[in-house]
Amino acid sequence: MKRCKITVLKTTFDKDLAQEYGVENLGPCPMLQVGQVFYADYAKPEGFCDEAWKAIYQYVFALSHGAEKELFYYNDWIKIPGVAICSCNDGLRPVIFKIESTDEESK
Repeated sequence: MKRCKITVLKTTFDKDLAQEYGVENLGPCPMLQVGQVFYADYAKPEGFCDEAWKAIYQYVFALSHGAEKELFYYNDWIKIPGVAICSCNDGLRPVIFKIESTDEESK
């Protein structure tokens, strides 16, 4: 099993939806910052958001177990083998992640 590199690519905020449904003074996710990097295999990295992990762990698991040899979803999603672009499940302020397989063995 290999480790995966998880990079925070983007934090977003839907102002219109937040205004209608969110609590007062809601803003972009305060837990994760653009450029942060985490490494994982089967376990959530320390300091990583629990909810974001639930949304992306299946891609980390797949890539750490060899899915990097093929493109995800019948070649109609990501053009680079060993990479997945995913987001957390926060509908008001989703965070976008790049997950990529590495050659580093899991411990």
